[in-house]
Amino acid sequence: MRIGLMIGSDKERSRADRLTGLLDDGKAAERDGFASFWIPQVPGYLDAMTAVALLGQVTDRIEIGTAVVPMQTRHPVIMAQQALTTQVACDGRFTLGVGPSHHWIISDQLGLPYDKPAPMVRDYLEVLDAAFTGPGPIAVENGNFRVHSPMNVTEDFGVGVLVAALGPAMLRIAGERTAGTILWMADERAIGDYVVPRITEAAKAAGRSGPRVVAGVPVALCSSSDTDRAREYASEVLGHADFSPNYVRLLEHGDAEDVGDTMAAGDESTVRTRLQSYRDAGVTDLAVRVVPLGQDRNTRNESRRRTQEFVASVISEFDSGA
Repeated sequence: MRIGLMIGSDKERSRADRLTGLLDDGKAAERDGFASFWIPQVPGYLDAMTAVALLGQVTDRIEIGTAVVPMQTRHPVIMAQQALTTQVACDGRFTLGVGPSHHWIISDQLGLPYDKPAPMVRDYLEVLDAAFTGPGPIAVENGNFRVHSPMNVTEDFGVGVLVAALGPAMLRIAGERTAGTILWMADERAIGDYVVPRITEAAKAAGRSGPRVVAGVPVALCSSSDTDRAREYASEVLGHADFSPNYVRLLEHGDAEDVGDTMAAGDESTVRTRLQSYRDAGVTDLAVRVVPLGQDRNTRNESRRRTQEFVASVISEFDSGA
């Protein structure tokens, strides 16, 4: 299991410092030995793919990915143009994480339709596949898109795609059409008993092998007496599951009731054991979302540092399968 970092919107930094701070975080993740660095597209916050392109210019080794960019907000040809340009900026280290997002973002915030997301995703991926095969014309007509367009960004790189797949239809699409899935709010049982079997079966039927299962997991190093409070805090700051029926349905396949229940929290031994349980469930890539604890900024910064340093210290044992 490869271990990377996942970030979110940074309310500790001023708006003027957020982009430079994100670049510093990416450079630090590479320096600390993390395999990957994942950036979500948070409503109203920094544009994820622009940030990835800039990170590609200040790092050399680390994989950089989006987790995830909503599909409805970008036509697939425009998404492909930006993704290929970003891939060039990253010298081949970019992974495009996409998904149909949630009704409260697509419909309530943006006023766009959120009807039949699975067929839309399948049709969208057909356009991306055509765009990523290399320079030349794109000619795709399906239920949602009618595309006849040139694509002439690069002949050196394609783009690996991961889909945020929470339901059976989406897992089937992810297995059949992409490199795998990227998850949030999925505990070990939901991953091992529900996600992995379905995406693996779909990939095998399509002649694909070894789909990636990237799991975003909150992590906090703390005393045993603070574990319950850490889980409650994580659910508050990361967004309760009941905001989205998609997450609620995913949680029903496991033991967790909210995002805090998926968290690796406690002392070093406890955190290590929880990370091992995700590996044993079939996670191929763990995207650690550090949750800093404390009543003031300095305490939270110290909490973040301690947690990130500990996770970095165990990267090699998980990567080797120990």
